[in-house]
Amino acid sequence: MELRELKYFLAVAREENISKAAEALFVTQPNLSRQMQNLEKEIGKPLFIRGSRKITLTEAGQLLRKRAEEILELYEKTEKELHAPSNDVSGDVHIGGGESYVMQLIAKTARDVQREYPNVKIHIFSGDSATVSERLDKGLIDFGIFIEPFDVSRYDYLRLPLSDTWGVLMRKDSPLAEKESIAPEDLWDKPLIRSRQSLDKTMFTAWFRKSTAELNVVATGNLLYNMSLLAEEGLGYVVGLDKIINTSGSSNLCFRPLRPKLESHLDIAWKKYQQLPKCAEIFLRRLQAYL
Repeated sequence: MELRELKYFLAVAREENISKAAEALFVTQPNLSRQMQNLEKEIGKPLFIRGSRKITLTEAGQLLRKRAEEILELYEKTEKELHAPSNDVSGDVHIGGGESYVMQLIAKTARDVQREYPNVKIHIFSGDSATVSERLDKGLIDFGIFIEPFDVSRYDYLRLPLSDTWGVLMRKDSPLAEKESIAPEDLWDKPLIRSRQSLDKTMFTAWFRKSTAELNVVATGNLLYNMSLLAEEGLGYVVGLDKIINTSGSSNLCFRPLRPKLESHLDIAWKKYQQLPKCAEIFLRRLQAYL
């Protein structure tokens, strides 16, 4: 497979139509159709389900789409790093992590780096620990921010000096809003909205003293903002981190910490035995100065 073929394939997958993809790529429709047929022959599996008006991806096509996006992203990242002038600090720093107020430390570091080196660009990818780890392993990001108990021992890493506090996000008129903190038994009979990137199963079960199957989990999500909208509509109680959703002023929501208290530390990690791009090294040195 050539990079050109992958770009063509992604255009067809995006447009869901050969004619529209050909127009976007400035190639003829017969040429693009032939390229896609040759790609299917090379792989040995059909990539498209060709309808009368719309093209959809087969299971193999969906897998190739994911891998093609990663390959092209890594290619572009590598090309930029190789073409960066040796006497000039410029380039891109890619950082992945979940929602946490500790990201403010990353933001302050990014601000200072960019003030001194205006040609350095910062790119933030949001995702859970598994997705961030996968992108870090593949070289798609330079740094990953991980919340414990994620095991960062296979990376080089720094422990960040701040920690996240776990608690419950709920409407201000909820019965539990009158409490200063929330105990496990307070939630045993309540509808829960659980983050898919929140407490791991062991910590979750240990704190609740019940298995997930015994709790009334009515919804899940991976972005606390979206889950806060569910809580605001009265769907349930969100178990999540503090200082991400603004609960002050006219907000209908409030946050109460867990009791017993539960905190998680965060680490910034990068691949062992790799040469970081110059701009990523500068970012790391500046962050170390903060720490």
